[in-house]
Amino acid sequence: MNCRQALEQFSKGTLDACLCALYGENALAAQRARYADAIRAFAARFTEEREITLFSVPGRSELSGNHTDHNAGLALAAAVNLDVIAVVSPTKTHTVTLFSAGYGEDSVDLDTFTSPRTERYSCSDALIAGIARGLSDRGYRAGGFDAYTTSNVPKGSGLSSSAAFEILIGSIQNHLYNNGAVDATALAQISKFAENEFFGKPCGLLDQLAIACGGISALDFADPGAPVVEKIDFDMTKAGYALCIVNTGGNHADLTADYAAVPHEMKAVAHELGGEVLRTVDEKTLLGDLARLRERVGDRALLRALHFFAENRRVTEQVTALRAKDLARFLAIVTDSGNSSFRFLQNVYAPANPSEQGLSLALCLAERFLKGKNGACRVHGGGFAGTIQVFLPSEHVAALTELMDGVFGTGACTPLRIRAQGPTVLE
Repeated sequence: MNCRQALEQFSKGTLDACLCALYGENALAAQRARYADAIRAFAARFTEEREITLFSVPGRSELSGNHTDHNAGLALAAAVNLDVIAVVSPTKTHTVTLFSAGYGEDSVDLDTFTSPRTERYSCSDALIAGIARGLSDRGYRAGGFDAYTTSNVPKGSGLSSSAAFEILIGSIQNHLYNNGAVDATALAQISKFAENEFFGKPCGLLDQLAIACGGISALDFADPGAPVVEKIDFDMTKAGYALCIVNTGGNHADLTADYAAVPHEMKAVAHELGGEVLRTVDEKTLLGDLARLRERVGDRALLRALHFFAENRRVTEQVTALRAKDLARFLAIVTDSGNSSFRFLQNVYAPANPSEQGLSLALCLAERFLKGKNGACRVHGGGFAGTIQVFLPSEHVAALTELMDGVFGTGACTPLRIRAQGPTVLE
């Protein structure tokens, strides 16, 4: 269908069932308007007669397993209703032209941008090129297309806006040029390759895999080449609870070294014990060798390693709790995870800037607010800046929002809906 025909389909409500599945019935009118605006923007940039396809890729929320994936650990994550959408049309060239609302336009020649360029680190065109290279290395095809994208996944929110963008580009290439042959795991691994090698950011696989799979997923990274994914059937909304993300507005731009230090220090401990990553070494051996290890790797590395082992156990316990529909037990472990991240992992504020502690303040306020309300809170995602996560009964969301928006600015508190679908082509 072309742009004009697509707008007619939206006006007739043909795609309403799909929109309700992705966003919920309460968001139907807003999402109709959002997609219609995106189609008009594409038409204005690329003409309305082009044949188009519509894509949606969710953000993700890490529910458990804070900084475990990069050391082959366990994690629990969920796709959420905030997403990046795209209006796409293939071309006969090998050039990707992509206009992102709020960010401008990228034009990438896939025949020439085939290797990492340090001067393009942290640039979106590098991700587009990296995805194409990753597909090619695995024997898949990559081709040209024109696209207009818009996202409501806040940048720096811990909801993985960059991973959502990566999975979007991979999904477009998968649909247009590979007949959907690239499975979720491969799509996630290709996206991680693009972010590591072309974008210059040392990330794990959790974000991309959670987004590619959709729903709530228990993830086991013991073999990074073949991670094990187990879907968990639990509906938090039906249980009467909400998941909120509070964005404290911290700046991630100068925190790459802080993020990189976490896996580096964990792996340094593993190397001292004869392994590559912590999942391959024994916790009891570590505990029996603390005196020597303190001299070799330092105390913070040991604290982070001990967090890793305990966090892995917490993930297993939380999966068991969700399977048993034991939300009280799940929330108690959320609190334990948050305390461990703050005290032992130490990723709640940057050590180089102790005067800026937005996450610490938000956690303090959330903990006070939740007294007597049967909720839980913890740092969300990579940490050091950005967001916290709050689980609480749905009837208290408005009051929490008022509190957090009053401190961190309007829109700081965002209630989320866990989304069952991963990358989706709207048809």
